[in-house]
Amino acid sequence: QVRLVESGGGLVQAGDSLRLFCAASGGTFSSYTMGWFRRAPGKEREFAAAINWSGASTYYADSVKGRFTISRDNAKNTVYLQMNNLKPEDTAVYYCARARLQLYPSTDNSYEYDVWGQGTQVTVSS
Repeated sequence: QVRLVESGGGLVQAGDSLRLFCAASGGTFSSYTMGWFRRAPGKEREFAAAINWSGASTYYADSVKGRFTISRDNAKNTVYLQMNNLKPEDTAVYYCARARLQLYPSTDNSYEYDVWGQGTQVTVSS
């Protein structure tokens, strides 16, 4: 059974950058789309970014487009989320997830992901 572990979160000031990591173990990684989602306090979980299995295709929520970059290293079974120019509204727990089906295209639909990490907290102060 694949396991996902996120890291890299922390407390930063507005305008700062953070890089999140999601390490996969115990299963297949390289043939699956991976996504990053986030849940802010008192809000529903929302999509942030996704990357297809090869890394050739990425997809972003409008709220993060131009500031966040998703990437992956299949040799290291790791997906990254580079977050620049962070804003207080980016404060949330960030989760990585693996798509339900192999070779599935990038998607913002959380129901298309069936393996989730435990999350890492990102707090952006103003």
